[in-house]
Amino acid sequence: MESGLPCDVLVIGGGVVGLTTAVVLAERGVRVRLWARDPVERTASAVAGGLWWPYRVEPVASARRWALRSLDVYEAMAARPETTGVRMAEGVLGDTVLDDVGSWAAARLPGLRRATAGEYPAGPGVWARLPLIDMSAHLPWLRERFLAAGGAVEARTVADLAETGAPVVVNCTGLGARELVPDPAVRPVRGQLVVVENPGIRTWMVSTGADGALAYFLPQPGRLVLGGTADEDAWSTEPDPAVAEAIVRRCAALRPEIAGARVLEHRVGLRPARGAVRLERTALPDGRVLIHNYGHGGGGVTVAWGCAQEAAALATR
Repeated sequence: MESGLPCDVLVIGGGVVGLTTAVVLAERGVRVRLWARDPVERTASAVAGGLWWPYRVEPVASARRWALRSLDVYEAMAARPETTGVRMAEGVLGDTVLDDVGSWAAARLPGLRRATAGEYPAGPGVWARLPLIDMSAHLPWLRERFLAAGGAVEARTVADLAETGAPVVVNCTGLGARELVPDPAVRPVRGQLVVVENPGIRTWMVSTGADGALAYFLPQPGRLVLGGTADEDAWSTEPDPAVAEAIVRRCAALRPEIAGARVLEHRVGLRPARGAVRLERTALPDGRVLIHNYGHGGGGVTVAWGCAQEAAALATR
């Protein structure tokens, strides 16, 4: 679809949720245009660690349903990791009881078991094989998949939903929905990461200390991503050196070889948290259809395809 031509659906937001929604619609034969304020490489999604697991996304029952739908898609993508950026990787969900996971995901996660004391000495944990997404590869791949399906991408900042001209508008603006809708229920949860040279770690780990501090490491191609933080209502996107040091220290307590790894990069992203994901069909003041698909907190990657499929169904019914 060439720039300037009309579209059936306009998707606003170029992060993983917006891109995925646009892909689903375009591959169903819908004429779709996507407006994005930033290129995919500069979205909040680009900062995400990329582990498939519902984290800080509500309501829990819906998030699990969307996550399992997304799991089907990611498992298929993992057959071509060099192309899609998705691979299946093993690791430990620390401070997690197997029965809690088994109640909703055991049937879809073969090999799920209790972690041994050697794998996670800090306490109860679960060994799992989950999708791990390299966002630096996955987001550009999604964009190209959308374009290949006939979609069009335009760099554009939207100040008012009423300025959109398409008969159907899908709002996937994440934290931007706070001002655009406006929806004050959307709040930032700041996440800081440290990217280091990988000292040979092949498995991922997520742990929460007794003080509630989060620690995780995720082996991505050519690097190891260390996290993290979850600072509510914090807007700063500047890395904090003291926070970075604490992240490395917590991760090194889990794997001592991390302590000497050379730091490659510092990253900060703002998760778009909300009491519940807003995924619904409504209307603009002039009667045109408006679909909201935002407020995914720390689970945007995890639930993207499940939410996209529901949003597409609402947009085309």
